[in-house]
Parts: sequence; C-alpha cells; structure tokens
Amino acid sequence: MAKKKVKIYDEAQLIEMFGLTRLKKPHFFALMKEWLDANCELNEAEKYFYQLITHNLSTKIDGWNEEMLKMNFISPMLILGHIQETDNYKTYYENTIEATVEGYFLKTKADMMIAKGILERPKMPYFYFQEYKKVKEPKRDVTAQVLEAFLISQENNKNGKPLYGLTIVGRAWQFVVMEGKTYAISRTFDATQREDLLKIIAVLRKFKDILETLLD
Repeated sequence: MAKKKVKIYDEAQLIEMFGLTRLKKPHFFALMKEWLDANCELNEAEKYFYQLITHNLSTKIDGWNEEMLKMNFISPMLILGHIQETDNYKTYYENTIEATVEGYFLKTKADMMIAKGILERPKMPYFYFQEYKKVKEPKRDVTAQVLEAFLISQENNKNGKPLYGLTIVGRAWQFVVMEGKTYAISRTFDATQREDLLKIIAVLRKFKDILETLLD
C-alpha cells in the first residue's frame, strides 16, 4: 500500500483550507481570558529552583539548539508549572498523529501532548499540544503545526471540546486556544523577562485546573 503523501502547510493555508478564524483580540476570547488571567506565587523552594534555571538565561537561550532548550529550560518550566502525570492523563513526547480532515490528510509530530493513554500509547489528547523549536531557522511554521494538531485532535476525539496549546521559539512563548474553527493566539511572552516568566508559570498551572474541568 502506497504511503499517503504528507504536505507541509503554513498558517494562512490552513485558514483557507478549513475556514478557520483567527481572532484579532485574543484576550476578548472567553477561553483565552480565563487562561491568561491566572496568577501564582512561588514558595521558597520554587524560588530557589527558579533562580537556578534562569541564571544568565538571557545570554544563553538564543544559542541553544532544540535539545538544549528542552533539557535546560522547558523541562524545568514544566515542573514549576505543575504539569505532572496523574491517573487520568499522561505526558507524551515526539508522537506522530494523523487524520483525514475534510478530505485533507494531515500528519504532524506533537513534540509534547497530554492525553489519556495506556503505557506509551496515547488514546485521546486532552487538548494540550506543545511545540518547541530553536530560535534561529525553525524548520517550519510552528503555529501551523499546532493548528494541524488541533484539527487532527478534533477529528479523532469527536467531542467538540476546546483545545489548548503552546508554541515556544527560543525565548518567545505564545498560548493558543481553539474552539470549533475559531482560534486565538496570545501576545508573545518573553521568557527572559521576570514578569513574563512568572505569568507563563501561572498560565501553565491554570491549565491543570482547566484540564480537570475538561475531563469532567
């Protein structure tokens, strides 16, 4: 059997192909507003850990390749963001997902996702995808990758629930929410700036609460 040909799309192509709408004022999107309005405080142990991972961050992060970015910064950030496995969901890395959506075959690699699953096999994504690339010369449109993951998840889950995601390009973090064919992308948060980084941690922690609600 011949393999299905995988095409690489950019964000504009996906908008046209699937009739998507990107909201111009993301903070007025109720789902995004709820997510981004999160706040948090670090305890003493977390403050120490925070100092360790952010020491000289602004002078190092732009030179990191993808693996260095993941190991030196993203993984510790997930710990501070309380993104931990439970009996209801697990974290999966480097999983290829695919589906035929409205006649188009979509296939992409989800760098990280949270899903219900059995051992190493994800069964149903719980609406969170994370894509990360090095800051220089990214391989492809990272926003398009997240949108493709969302479209694939919608097709496979068939439950009409919203999808949550995150793109990281070096120091730049953006949060993404999609409901139906409407999506919103947050402003860019600079992870080398303390105020932005604390907001990133708060939003990650808030997602855990949102996820538990979605599971119900």
